[in-house]
Amino acid sequence: MYRTVTCGELRIADVGKTVTLAGWVQRIRKMGGLTFIDLRDRYGLTQLAFNNDKLALAEGLGREFVLQVTGQVIERQSKNTQLPTGEIEIDVQSVNILNPALTPPFTIEDESDGGDDLRMKYRYLDLRRPIVRKNLELRHKMAFETRRYLDEQGFLEVETPVLVNSTPEGARDFVVPSRMNPGTFYALPQSPQTLKQLLMVSGFDRYFQIVKCFRDEDLRADRQPEFTQIDCEMSFIEQEDILNMFEGMIKHLFKTILNIDIPQLPRMTWADAMKYYGSDKPDTRFGMTFVELQDLFHAAEDKKAEEDKFSVFANANYIGGICAKGCATYTRKQLDALTDYVKRSQIGAKGMVYARVEEGGNVKSSVDKFYTQDVLQELKQAMNAEEGDLILILSGDDAMKTRKQLSELRLEMGRQLGLRDPKKFSCLWVIDFPMYEWSDEENRLMAMHHPFTSPKPEDIPLLDTDPASVRANAYDCVINGCEVGGGSIRIHEAGLQQKIFEILGFTPEQAQTKFGFLMNAFKYGAPPHGGLAYGLDRLVSIFAGLDSIRDCIAFPKNNQGKDVMLGAPSIIDQIQLDELQIDIRPQAK
Repeated sequence: MYRTVTCGELRIADVGKTVTLAGWVQRIRKMGGLTFIDLRDRYGLTQLAFNNDKLALAEGLGREFVLQVTGQVIERQSKNTQLPTGEIEIDVQSVNILNPALTPPFTIEDESDGGDDLRMKYRYLDLRRPIVRKNLELRHKMAFETRRYLDEQGFLEVETPVLVNSTPEGARDFVVPSRMNPGTFYALPQSPQTLKQLLMVSGFDRYFQIVKCFRDEDLRADRQPEFTQIDCEMSFIEQEDILNMFEGMIKHLFKTILNIDIPQLPRMTWADAMKYYGSDKPDTRFGMTFVELQDLFHAAEDKKAEEDKFSVFANANYIGGICAKGCATYTRKQLDALTDYVKRSQIGAKGMVYARVEEGGNVKSSVDKFYTQDVLQELKQAMNAEEGDLILILSGDDAMKTRKQLSELRLEMGRQLGLRDPKKFSCLWVIDFPMYEWSDEENRLMAMHHPFTSPKPEDIPLLDTDPASVRANAYDCVINGCEVGGGSIRIHEAGLQQKIFEILGFTPEQAQTKFGFLMNAFKYGAPPHGGLAYGLDRLVSIFAGLDSIRDCIAFPKNNQGKDVMLGAPSIIDQIQLDELQIDIRPQAK
């Protein structure tokens, strides 16, 4: 046997036992006539003690050497209360070097000296760090508890294909050329959407799958080219059934993994989320909700002569403000930094107006010369501001764009004030999304979710007269300002599905070519159905308090979509390209 115990299980009650351990050398400490080595495996760390005639056994050992060690458990004189095994150590009797190791390019410790790029290049070493391993252990437990909950609710786990057809709408597909069918391509699934709907037509009633999905889109901290979904679908249900079922799953995960009882998830319409937070995934851990101020300031401007008007507000279609409690002490330097923050190209605001509520209730603002104290007192009242508060205001022609800019400012203030505590959780459902959004690039309406989402029954008549105002029977689960899951009630009637395709600009021939298999299936009796998919990566990152989903994925891509360890994506040999009948060589002019 390579080992009789692991490096994480020995305690003071084991003193006197002779044991064999195996693991990696974490660190070596030479202290005169004693040498101590910390031996590490997945389960923990145990201190090895070499003394007197055993000192020679530690000679030549280095960090990350793989050892097999036999010795007697003894009580540790200098105990480490921060370590589960900190009351004991091993009086080493023999050492077997199972494998020597090169000196690693960074320290294999929680506080590593390796940068992101270096750690990703040597990810197999980075995964030895306990903090990274714990993230993957959390991921395992979350997947296990998800399966347990859904199994108890009568769901069947069914695998769907990875090689599917390419579909329009949504993100770009990753495509795979077919050697046996030259000139044709598979696509890697963005989600198993149509396949799980077909499972409902097949009578499976309750389906789930923890499944890899692929989207060729620009990357952020919460995006990867390949990601994992907890994909679910149910038959003979309405929206309320879905929300109750998967709210139950979120509560189960919080309780079994973090031992947290979360309250019932509140419901917020998409319209209210945008009005009060400027985001369809609002962070409700803190307040600072938006107050619309255009009526107040336009009324003030209407009373002025043209030359006295503050044109920034007078010509704005939207003016919105937030109140930062207790922040009237912000210096001019801090306020200038906030102005620079919202003027960054990623946010795009042209500027920021501020107002302080001073001691005694007087209001001092950056636009004092344009407004009387009476108007500023109206502002204070509208913002429900008190002595010591700071009011921050943005304005613009495009209400939706300005709300999003104000949302970024709100989140930055929340960060600066310590209101976005990763150990505090605020969950909600956002419901009643618009069915469509306008695409300037495509010059047409696009499905906000996907073309299989059902409109709210009461809005179906508007499909013929005002499709842009139709609301979808769609919903997102949001935790701490992150969309962790979303879904909808699906269309289950071929006629309604055909109408939706027409609004999206598909000809009947195009719809039949792309989705004929689904529409034909509906003709054979499709039940009312709907579903939801949670992002497993995002859930794990939130539970672990991480800033990026990369740290809870075993082998992630970097922010250019590259695997620097494997060297992927890479150039394909010409012989492979020839077999696929793909020619990427430059053509002669």
